[in-house]
Amino acid sequence: MCRDFSIFLEKREMFKKIVIACPSRRTAEKWAAAITENDQEFEVEIYPEDTAREKTEFMLSFLPDPEVFKHYPNLKVVGSLGAGVRSIIDNPSLPKSVTVTKVVQKEHQKDMAEFVLGLILSHTRRLFLYTQYKADKMWKPRSYQSAFEVKVGIMGIGAIGSVIAQLLDKVGFQVTGWSRSKKELGAIRTFYGEEQRDVFLKTADILVCVLPLTDQTIGILNRDVFEKLPHGAFIINVGRGKELVDEDLIACIDEGQLSGAALDVFHREPLPQDHPFWHHEKIMITPHTAGDTHPEKAALEVIANYKAMKTGQPLSHTVDRAKGY
Repeated sequence: MCRDFSIFLEKREMFKKIVIACPSRRTAEKWAAAITENDQEFEVEIYPEDTAREKTEFMLSFLPDPEVFKHYPNLKVVGSLGAGVRSIIDNPSLPKSVTVTKVVQKEHQKDMAEFVLGLILSHTRRLFLYTQYKADKMWKPRSYQSAFEVKVGIMGIGAIGSVIAQLLDKVGFQVTGWSRSKKELGAIRTFYGEEQRDVFLKTADILVCVLPLTDQTIGILNRDVFEKLPHGAFIINVGRGKELVDEDLIACIDEGQLSGAALDVFHREPLPQDHPFWHHEKIMITPHTAGDTHPEKAALEVIANYKAMKTGQPLSHTVDRAKGY
């Protein structure tokens, strides 16, 4: 009996628990399966059906309920299920003592880069326009732009933006990049800070926004920015919906300053049925599908971060909550 009891205590010491809180049950189940497939000692529960919350020190989350974190008195770490963390760090129930991490994944970065390339080619090779022609059975070839003729500016050359820039450079586009702080990106010309932003904007026939959402980037895609772009510029937003001033975009397209836009992120998602974007023939809409994280790949980092938390070691890809990323 004593030996059995000691084995029981040893197993209790090895107890590993993670709670997942996100709106999509399907997403939560995929992450739970990926974690337990890599380490069967983990108990992974899905909010709000989870139990023994006082034992929960580590959570995974995305777009959490406003009061979710107040139920976990011993919470130490919250890992975002994606690259975006604003919905977590702005959550009013998240204690300041909790460490937040994000997903930084090569597969996700590559998916984002390929998606942006597809949108650019859809614009430069008139593919979006031809899908509209098909509805009217219209056979009308149009001129197109080759990659070497097009200047693409990447607004935000962090982990994802730099991968996008490098892919476009390989294809043959003239690529520039801008960020808040100075970045080096090989032979690609880069700009940084407010004082260099206007010069950067002049280089962008196509402006791609992949900035993280911070207090400084809310509403950054506005009339002032659009009017500093070359006449007829095209906008691609795969960053965050709140970075775009919707009314300014529509006005600048209707006035001819912009030739159109491809949008993957929005202020409200799903995009409301009565939103004018749905009916604008020069705005392409995709349902926030530029790139998903891959749980089967990310699970190993989650497990490593859990072990680091338990042993007091540094965690990977922690978020600076003051900066917002």
